[in-house]
Amino acid sequence: MTADAPAAPVFAAIEAGGTKFVCAVATADGTLLERVRFPTRDPAGTLAEARAFFDAAAQRFGAPRALGIASFGPLELDPRAAAYGRLLRTPKPGWHDADLRAPFASLGVPIALDTDVNAAALAEARWGAGRDADGAPLDSLCYVTVGTGIGVGAVIAGEPLHGLLHPEVGHIHPRRHPGDAGFAGVCPHHGDCLEGLANGPALVARLGHDLGDAPDAHPVWDIEADYLGQLCAQLALTLSPRRIVLGGGVMQHHRLFAPIRARTRHWLGGYLAREQVEDGIDGYIVPPGLGDRSGILGALLLAMRAAGDHRPAA
Repeated sequence: MTADAPAAPVFAAIEAGGTKFVCAVATADGTLLERVRFPTRDPAGTLAEARAFFDAAAQRFGAPRALGIASFGPLELDPRAAAYGRLLRTPKPGWHDADLRAPFASLGVPIALDTDVNAAALAEARWGAGRDADGAPLDSLCYVTVGTGIGVGAVIAGEPLHGLLHPEVGHIHPRRHPGDAGFAGVCPHHGDCLEGLANGPALVARLGHDLGDAPDAHPVWDIEADYLGQLCAQLALTLSPRRIVLGGGVMQHHRLFAPIRARTRHWLGGYLAREQVEDGIDGYIVPPGLGDRSGILGALLLAMRAAGDHRPAA
């Protein structure tokens, strides 16, 4: 990278995943000036590596205006809570009660925190798949990641959805697929919730080997499509998003979109009289428009919001 600081203000961004951290310095137009990835280890070592990256990046690009952290969860997002900024009952070993904000407090900049999927939904709504046929931004969107876990982020009227906690749709209980009755599920809290039945580890547990070695005709894909179709139908009925974006590592291993769309229509049963979920479902359930950048660009948007540089999608 150039040693000259860019003319535009810079922002710091972290996508904190269960398997990897992505740290970046970026400008408000979404340009990633520098980005690094490293494995998620213990909290102290992982967060120290992230802090070291930003300390070094500040020498090249100048001090950031703000930091955005898009993290796996569950998270305490209520600023009034004593545990604000900490991970709650996460299944990630060693990370329960980890404070994600404290290692960066001495940067002296505003820090914004949200779930990785809410952040990804923000990014897709602004720069990615959240546009209508004329290029105008949609007013609502859900982003689903299917990987080590299953997470759902939602943007409603341009704002990420919060409430009692934040959406934890991966832990709803779907109807069991007839061909999957004997599988106990892998969620340490619920066993056979959606995440316990349809995340990457659940597929590997059924297969006994990596996903990439499973043939297209393997019945596990029909089971997976049915569970994710139930998820999409539930989202359509409860949050009523204009579009559902499906990302994450599992979605890269098989041609899942067509069967998921078909099972979504099956579970909706013709109840939603909207063209988007009938003849136009190919444009309703879609892959990310930003590829693997949804999370880190979402963290950038969190930082911009923290700095007061929040403008509507254009």
